Amino acid sequence: MSRRLEANSHPANDQPVFIRAANPNDVPAILNIEKSAPSAAHWSADHYRSRILSQSQAACFLVAECRDDANKPQLGGFLCARIVAAEWEIENVVVHPLFRRQCIATQLIQSLIEQWDAAAGTVLLLEVRESNMAARGLYERYGFREVGRRPSYYRDPDESAVLYTFDRQTIESRRNRRNVNS
Repeated sequence: MSRRLEANSHPANDQPVFIRAANPNDVPAILNIEKSAPSAAHWSADHYRSRILSQSQAACFLVAECRDDANKPQLGGFLCARIVAAEWEIENVVVHPLFRRQCIATQLIQSLIEQWDAAAGTVLLLEVRESNMAARGLYERYGFREVGRRPSYYRDPDESAVLYTFDRQTIESRRNRRNVNS
């Protein structure tokens, strides 16, 4: 399942970004990206490999293929979501520091929502550190709604989790706005 899902370019670097399903060969690069983000969930290589191999039923694991300054291809970010029945939960979204502020997280979220919609998912859930205003802003721009908080959920530092949800009503509202603006 390594077909390319979409290709976009960002005006800042005019390089294409390819969003595709992760494969087991991506695990070393995923671990490298994860290490660059202290606030990300940190998993073992085996955990990532297991998630990647369960994509057909229990997970959606996307990676963003980018080009570095030397025009060499490398993974610029990833998103992992767990699927239980029709409920999807975003577990981790991380972009490598070299590729931040290039809309990679936006493209990963967009690709996930498209797959969730095509699979007739009922709800898309996530939790995020209260202080992660960039991520919270991204989710809110997509129509995720804050539905609660978990006090002292995160450690190092101790911090609350903000819970968000995205559902069929949200996606229908987005479609209606697009149709009105067309």
